Amino acid sequence: MIKRQNFFSKNHYRNFLREHDEAIEFFKTNTFQSDSPDEEATIRSRFLQRLALRKLTAAYTAGEEIPSLVPLLEDLVGKYEIRQEKLAKSEQSPGISPLSIDDWPHEYEECAQVIGYCILLHRKDLLGRFVKLIDNAGYAGDDTLYEDLLCKVLPDRHDIDQWYHDVYSPLVQAIYAKTKEDATGYLETYCSEWYDAFTQAPWHDTHLQGEGGSYVGYWAIEAGAIAFLYDIDDSKIDHMVYPKDLVEYARSRANT
Repeated sequence: MIKRQNFFSKNHYRNFLREHDEAIEFFKTNTFQSDSPDEEATIRSRFLQRLALRKLTAAYTAGEEIPSLVPLLEDLVGKYEIRQEKLAKSEQSPGISPLSIDDWPHEYEECAQVIGYCILLHRKDLLGRFVKLIDNAGYAGDDTLYEDLLCKVLPDRHDIDQWYHDVYSPLVQAIYAKTKEDATGYLETYCSEWYDAFTQAPWHDTHLQGEGGSYVGYWAIEAGAIAFLYDIDDSKIDHMVYPKDLVEYARSRANT
């Protein structure tokens, strides 16, 4: 197992896995502080969903084999469905999204990463389940990158020329670039600007916390999905946040 980012040591990964399992066991018999059972269920669902996302990210960062990510992704999508169900009941809003992708750039990024994992691991079924949660909240047809990630995999998507967050402009430009060289350039720009664009994200700078901290990896998974979907040359891109081997995996299984 060869780690994919230098900030994540073997000991850090072991610490994460131990703490992950301890948290799961603890909340089998303990509850979150809340004002009502519905609120407790909502808080619990978000905690467990975030924990599942962190486990998937940690496994990729630590260097686990790519096929082993699939069951982690399956579990994560299931956790989003539970999160949406509990949130809908608590807020009395049946179509509410588990992520506020228009208001919060880091929640949009979370959404884009999950979509990217589904695409690069060739799990169209999981993609459809996850996107349904977002679409049902009224986000369909509102954002270019969201639609362009989906239109080559799912039917009846939308053609739209606007997007919620400026950080994604270079990635959108990569899709519509006039030349292959320009597309690569925009993709590289996106990767180089990605980390600094998320200074307000709860995971930003967590690598500075050391082996006992909450860092599990920094990945622009959506950049890899766009490179795969739109056949963008990424041979010279070696930025830390770009999931190059995940893209290679997707390409090697494109016709299987």
